[in-house]
Amino acid sequence: MNAEAIRARAKDYIAKETDSAFRAEIEKLLSADPADASVAKELEDRFYRDLEFGTGGLRGVIGGGYNRMNSYVVKRATQGLATYLVKALAAKIRAGKSLSAAIAYDSRRFSPEFAESAALVLAANGIKTYLFSSMRPTPELSYAIRRLGCDTGIVVTASHNPPQYNGYKAYWGDGAQVIEPHDVGIIAEVNAVKDIKAMDKAQALSKGLLAIVDSEIDEPYADMVRARLFRPELIKAKAKDVKIVYTPLHGTGARHVEGVLGSLGLDVITVPEQREGDGNFPTVSFPNPEESAALKMALELGAKVGADVVMATDPDADRLGIAVPDGGKDAAGNRSFALVTGNQLGSLLADYIFLSLKELGKLPAKPVMVNSIVTTGMQKRIAESYGAECLECLTGFKWIADLMARSESDGRGNTVVFGTEESYGYLVENEVRDKDGVSAAVLTAEMTLYWRSKGKSLLDRLDELYGMHGFWQEIGISKYFQGAQGGAIMKGIMDEYRKNPPSSLGGIAVEKVRDVLESVWKFPADPARREKVDFAKSDVLQFYLADGTVVSARPSGTEPKIKFYATCRAEVKSGNLKAARAEAAAKLAAIEKDLRAVIGA
Repeated sequence: MNAEAIRARAKDYIAKETDSAFRAEIEKLLSADPADASVAKELEDRFYRDLEFGTGGLRGVIGGGYNRMNSYVVKRATQGLATYLVKALAAKIRAGKSLSAAIAYDSRRFSPEFAESAALVLAANGIKTYLFSSMRPTPELSYAIRRLGCDTGIVVTASHNPPQYNGYKAYWGDGAQVIEPHDVGIIAEVNAVKDIKAMDKAQALSKGLLAIVDSEIDEPYADMVRARLFRPELIKAKAKDVKIVYTPLHGTGARHVEGVLGSLGLDVITVPEQREGDGNFPTVSFPNPEESAALKMALELGAKVGADVVMATDPDADRLGIAVPDGGKDAAGNRSFALVTGNQLGSLLADYIFLSLKELGKLPAKPVMVNSIVTTGMQKRIAESYGAECLECLTGFKWIADLMARSESDGRGNTVVFGTEESYGYLVENEVRDKDGVSAAVLTAEMTLYWRSKGKSLLDRLDELYGMHGFWQEIGISKYFQGAQGGAIMKGIMDEYRKNPPSSLGGIAVEKVRDVLESVWKFPADPARREKVDFAKSDVLQFYLADGTVVSARPSGTEPKIKFYATCRAEVKSGNLKAARAEAAAKLAAIEKDLRAVIGA
C-alpha cells in the first residue's frame, strides 16, 4: 500500500472515530512532515491493514488507527457480532424471545471504555447487555453467560501481553469462546460492517437494554469455586499450616482469590505493590505468570515470610502460576523456591483430582480429562493410571470447552472432570467453560494442604509421579515478528517446514508428522502413506521422533510470534531420577539448537 493510500485511510479513520484522544493521535501524524521517515513508518503500521478479527477475537496495540485497539475498532467488531447473532438466532427472535449478552473487562488501559462502547452497540441492536460494574476475571464472564442464560458474551482483555496491548474475546451462549461455524460467521459480518448502530448510556439504561451487575454474579461464582473443593474439613482443621503469598499482577484476581481463600481461613498475604488493578503494570514488564521475572516481588515476599506456596494470576485471572520451596536457602538464608511449570501443575492437579474422586467414591463411570496437543504426555499416563481417558484437542481453551460440551451430549456417558493446557490454563469445574485461575488457585491450596498432611510437598509428589510415569521435560521457544512483514515471515517458516520437513531433530529421527492444517498424518519412511487428522484446520505441525519426543510448531493466534514446543520422556531406571533428568535435558538441548537455527533466535 503506497503512502497516498495510507494517508487516505488515516483521514477516513478520523472521520469515523468518536474518541477524541485516538483521533488526535492520527491528526498529529498527518500534520507532521510527510517526508519524515519515522512518521511514514508509523502511519503505515497503523493503517497497512485492519486489525484482524480472528477466531479468538481482537488483540493489538492500543492507539488510533485501523490496525490498533481503539473505540472505533471495538464498535465495528461488536456490530459484526450483533449482526451475526441476530441472523444466527432468528428463530428465537421469531418466537418472541429477546437476545442478551454479558460483558466483563480487566485492568488494562481503556478496558472500561471499550467494554461500555461494546455494550451500547449491542443495546442499539436490541440485545440486552449485562455489564459488570468494574473489572472482573475472564472466568467469571464465562460463568455469568451460563448463569444469566445469555446468548453471547465479550471480555475486554489482552491476557498477559505487555501494557501497550488490549484485546477483545467473543463468547457464545455456552460460555465458551466462539468456534466454527460461529467464529467464521462473525468474522464475515465484522468485515462487512458499513454502519454501526449507536445508543447513549442513559437511553440504554432507561429502556432496560443495559443492566449493571456485580454481587449477583460475584457471590454465586465464589460459592461455586468453594464447592469444587474435595476436603473442606481438612482446610478447616489445618488452614494455618500453609502460608500463601499471592499476586494478581495488577489485574483482576485479588477480589476472588483473596475472598475465597480468606473465607476458608487460609493465610493469604498479597504483594501490596501489585494488588490494585493498573493497566500500566508499573512493577512488571510482562504481567505473565509464565515468566519468572513477573513473580520476582512475590518470591521475595515469599522468602521473607516463609511462604509454603507462591501464587500469581495474570491480569484477567484465567492463568495461574505457582512456585514452591525447593528445600534450599537463598543468599539471605531464607527458603528458596522452584517455579512449577504449567505442565507440572497440570499434572499435579490431574493426579489430585482423580485421586480425590477415587478416594471419596465419586469417580464417574467414564472419567475423562482433556488437554491440548502441545501439553505433556505425562498427563495422559496419569489419567490412564486411574482408569480415565485423556482426550486431546487443539491449542486454546475453546477446544477444551468444545470437547466438554460434546461429551455431555454424545451419548457415550463420558464425564470431563479436568481440562488443562501447558500455558498455565486449568479448568476444574463445569460451570465455567474457559480456563479459571481463581478455582485453580483454591484447589492448589487444598492440594498443598493434602500432601502436607501426608508429610509431602508438591515437589515430593511430583517426583513420585515421575517414578511412576517416567521423567517428562518440556521446552518452549518463541520469536516475535513485528510489522507488516511479520506474518509473511512466519508463513514462510511454516511453508518451508511443510515443503522440506526435517528428517531428524536433535539427532533423533522423525518417524511421523501431524499436519493439522492439511488434516493429514505423514510418514517419512513411507511417503505414500497418509492418515486423516480429525481436528479443525489450524496452522500446526508436529514431528513425532523415534524416541517418543514430540516437537510442535505453530504461529500464535493472538500475538505476532511463532512458537515451538518440545516434550520428551526419559525412563527412571532403578529410581535414578537424576540420570533421567540429565538424559531429557541433553535431548532437549540438541533439539532446541536445531529449532533456533531455523528462526535465527
